Amino acid sequence: MAATAFQQATGTLLSHGYFINYGFQLENGKQSLRLISNGFRVDIGILRTGSYRSSGRKCIVAQASTSQFSVLNQASSPSNDTTIDSSKKSKEAALILIRHGESLWNEKNLFTGCVDVPLTTKGVEEAIEAGKRISNIPIDVIHTSALIRAQMTAMLAMTQHRRKKVPIIMHNESEQAKSWSQIFSEETDKQCIPVVTAWQLNERMYGELQGLNKQETADRYGKEQVHEWRRSYDIPPPNGESLEMCAQRAVAYFKEHIEPQLLSGKNVMIAAHGNSLRSIIMYLDKLTSEEVISLELSTGIPMLYISQEGKFIRRGSPAGPSEAGVYAYTKV
Repeated sequence: MAATAFQQATGTLLSHGYFINYGFQLENGKQSLRLISNGFRVDIGILRTGSYRSSGRKCIVAQASTSQFSVLNQASSPSNDTTIDSSKKSKEAALILIRHGESLWNEKNLFTGCVDVPLTTKGVEEAIEAGKRISNIPIDVIHTSALIRAQMTAMLAMTQHRRKKVPIIMHNESEQAKSWSQIFSEETDKQCIPVVTAWQLNERMYGELQGLNKQETADRYGKEQVHEWRRSYDIPPPNGESLEMCAQRAVAYFKEHIEPQLLSGKNVMIAAHGNSLRSIIMYLDKLTSEEVISLELSTGIPMLYISQEGKFIRRGSPAGPSEAGVYAYTKV
């Protein structure tokens, strides 16, 4: 029965042009088949149980029984971590954006800006939940700001990823730092994801507002003035940055360092801040200055874009709610 099914399956493959030649032989009571095409060779042997084992250079996995025969592409198999063909990767890549979880100063309602404040317990939980939502999306490189709350978010999110690769912060600030953090095991290096930190992805610098209570500041300067500092595009707070100034550095970094990686097929995650991410989304979605000032981002909710030949397509929040405003929206 198994031999008959095996020969029938072979005939089907040949009739559809999958292979250009074959050989069939019987040796020590075991039957084997060699299939040859222009691109690869597959050797299949019939075991006594009626199952088959196969080996090929790439692309093909063969499975058979007395009733069926199927040919599957390895790259599309959920259980396969094999790198996708480079010609496919050059056309499409994933871009994940995550705003850091709640920080200790978020909890206290203080202007944080570029002050380096860690996450709260809630922020840690938000980062872990974000990781669960992106656990099946391949990630080749991570970019974060130079601030600990964004770095914590990236690291905690990656603890939930199904591939279990280890995020490693790259220390290129000096030759000594680069040398001392070098990995000497090629196998270990393959199981790591480089994490690049960049001040250009930092939160907007709030100048003399940093450390002040938001409500007390509104009482002191007036709600309209504080709203103008926080939500206008080109008006900075005293000795601080406007959103326009933040966008100049964040988008320039994205164009120079991240966009080329996406075009080469690398899947990228960015863990950063409300204003630096709003700036990047403004570039990706081609928003106007009027539209971006009303763009709201939720903490710890990942946003997914697909990069295809230089174009960016928003896919929303992976494995999360689909309601407007959950991950990112623009008020009309």
